[in-house]
Amino acid sequence: MPSPARSRPTFPPRNPLVVAVAYDGLCTFEFGCAVEVFALLRPEMGPDWYRFAVAAAEPGPLRATGGITVGVDGGLDLLAGAGTVIVPGWRGVDAPVSAALCDALRAAHAAGARVLSLCSGAFVLAAAGLLDGKRATTHWRYFDALAARHPGLTLVPDVLYVDEGSVLTAAGSAAGLDLCLHLVRRDWGPRVANQVARRLVVPPHRDGGQAQYVERPVPRERAAGSRLGPLLDRVRAALDQDWPIKRLAAEAAVSPRALHRRFQEASGTSPGAWLVGERLARARELLEEAALPMDDVAAACGFGTAATMRHHFRTTLGVSPAAYRDRFRAPA
Repeated sequence: MPSPARSRPTFPPRNPLVVAVAYDGLCTFEFGCAVEVFALLRPEMGPDWYRFAVAAAEPGPLRATGGITVGVDGGLDLLAGAGTVIVPGWRGVDAPVSAALCDALRAAHAAGARVLSLCSGAFVLAAAGLLDGKRATTHWRYFDALAARHPGLTLVPDVLYVDEGSVLTAAGSAAGLDLCLHLVRRDWGPRVANQVARRLVVPPHRDGGQAQYVERPVPRERAAGSRLGPLLDRVRAALDQDWPIKRLAAEAAVSPRALHRRFQEASGTSPGAWLVGERLARARELLEEAALPMDDVAAACGFGTAATMRHHFRTTLGVSPAAYRDRFRAPA
């Protein structure tokens, strides 16, 4: 499961320079995720918004997937001044990582930069030793290869991203957007992250603990007449109510066993786990945006008591609700 940031957001970050590493064979989509979130001009955010640069990991010309040639702003020396460094994928799980790139990443991290990898970029961070003793993730297809090459890290399966404070890793390609938005959320708070997400036309927040993929999609003929979608909407609109499995099954007009099967097919999780996730998501929104007492937040989300909510926060997020509010609540 993802862990919240190790320190309170600075609103905005102390060093706004984001440097993306470019290499020959650059993964175009992952690079585009970094560009979309951090490189676009956003005058509405004011003068403290991120600055963006591209650093060449090696001499050019640098080509990206799809026949694109990449222009850069400089070499690996750019990493020395970065507040955030992004490694957007890597050219292959068996492709070596140069000593120069590893040295530059280690030096930037030691100087205080946050280092992010998107998808197979985790192989680069691992080669630099930045994942030793840490939790990390990557695309599910690369898990076995990464674990075999770097046994010193703890791979977390079926998550979208893992936040270890100054080292963050994302899973498959689209999860790169989730991790980048998560960092904006850390730096600027939920309102700004939601504004960026709206411009991207993506969900403002997908929990990092969401499964990377669903093994088996809902069959088309069954999905058309399914009552699962409307049921989920009703539950989200009434999270403060009790939703035992029998009630969920009755609302969907199926047996409890059929309900479990449909949830697994559609979301890769159980009804109970989905419900806890929805309640946690709502609790996080309230903690970030409102100054409600903990008991009121717990009641509004369906946890009943602050103690129950605290249990789920610690189990899933590794932090108490009070600590979460302290770290993520936007300033008034």
